[in-house]
Amino acid sequence: MNAKRLTVLLTAAVATAAVAYAQMGAYTQADLTKTATGRTLLEVISDLNQYYLYPVDQDKLLRGAINGAIGSLDDEFTYYSQPEDTAIDAENLNGEFFGIGVQLIAANADGTGGKIDNVYRGGAASSAGVQIGDTFLKIGDTDVSTSKLNEIVRLVRGAKGTTVSVTFARDGKPYVVKMERQPVTIVSVEQTILPGNIGYIGLNTFYNAKASEQFRAAVASMKQKNVAGLVLDLRDNGGGLLNAGVDVADQFLQSGPIVSLRDRIGKATVFGAARPAASDYTGKLVVLMNKNSASASEVVAGALQDTGRAKVVGEQSFGKGVAQIPIDKLPDGGKVAIVNSAWLTPKNREIHKKGITPDVVVTDTRYTVPLNFTGGGLKAGEKVTLTVAGKPVTVTADKEGKFSYTGEAARPARSAAQGEAIVDVNTDAILKAGLAQLK
Repeated sequence: MNAKRLTVLLTAAVATAAVAYAQMGAYTQADLTKTATGRTLLEVISDLNQYYLYPVDQDKLLRGAINGAIGSLDDEFTYYSQPEDTAIDAENLNGEFFGIGVQLIAANADGTGGKIDNVYRGGAASSAGVQIGDTFLKIGDTDVSTSKLNEIVRLVRGAKGTTVSVTFARDGKPYVVKMERQPVTIVSVEQTILPGNIGYIGLNTFYNAKASEQFRAAVASMKQKNVAGLVLDLRDNGGGLLNAGVDVADQFLQSGPIVSLRDRIGKATVFGAARPAASDYTGKLVVLMNKNSASASEVVAGALQDTGRAKVVGEQSFGKGVAQIPIDKLPDGGKVAIVNSAWLTPKNREIHKKGITPDVVVTDTRYTVPLNFTGGGLKAGEKVTLTVAGKPVTVTADKEGKFSYTGEAARPARSAAQGEAIVDVNTDAILKAGLAQLK
């Protein structure tokens, strides 16, 4: 299954929608006036512009209406992306951009801010001495300590050879570095060899146009090493391109359907089928999943499980069993993703909101529940310092005299060299159980 096949499928879906649209008649502003609700929408927008005390941001107002329309569907997988987010999304999908060579996570409990989760060897940040755990304070003169993660990414990335000045904090102390933006290629596949000549391939995301190519190279490497068995780790892989999922599954299967798509009228069509190839891996195989494995990850696991090709080990998966059609040429430069089909495993299982049940159920022990506590009885703004794991932790009471603390959850170690996997069999219960299946 290649990207061209996916384009054909999406084009066909758009064409079908266009025919239905033409049959219904174009929906224009004039049609809004034909219903009381439509006339109300237009009047409310007009009244806001006429009477509201403060200036009205027209783009924000209308995008709020767009998001409200989509939100009325109560479907988390149908969404609208603003132009600035769409641009970042396109770079991520392409797998290449110009930046400083880091991986970010949110710094604050509410999902805002940015913190360094990994520093890639050879990148600008690595050369500047940036370390894992450092948090963003400013980019240039812009305070980003409570900005959305995408806003931080947008400011860090830029044209090749341009520079960016970043103020980081390390252990509460700020420092400033100036870095030149360099080419960054996202490597979504990590690999290593485990004891007993067992191959390990971790696939972090399918949302990368280069994921299939990188995965094929990893499988070829494992075959060249003549591994005694192979672990395919799809934990924390939230999915991405459906055709990439089909391509990954196809490298372990020789025939039969991989996934089918069921449309709104209940008709199911095979989207991807396996074909034999000399590059296929036919040896022993086990698949690892956890509660964050979703979408294309579940397509792969479902196909390999249904066909008996591999045992699935780990936790019940997320349960995202619908496919979206992306419409990325909206007039404002934004994008809307619309759920237009549900996918089925080879045995016609529909797993949306259900997930894939592992053959061997094991809890993911790589993550620990962080220490947390709450309290009260202080005056507003008063501070209290407690000793946590041998270190002082200071919390500040809110206006009601309450305070809380949540420690940082332990995360699996990541290699500074993209493509290199770091695993610990002794502390990873799912991996250990997967290896037992290969024996």
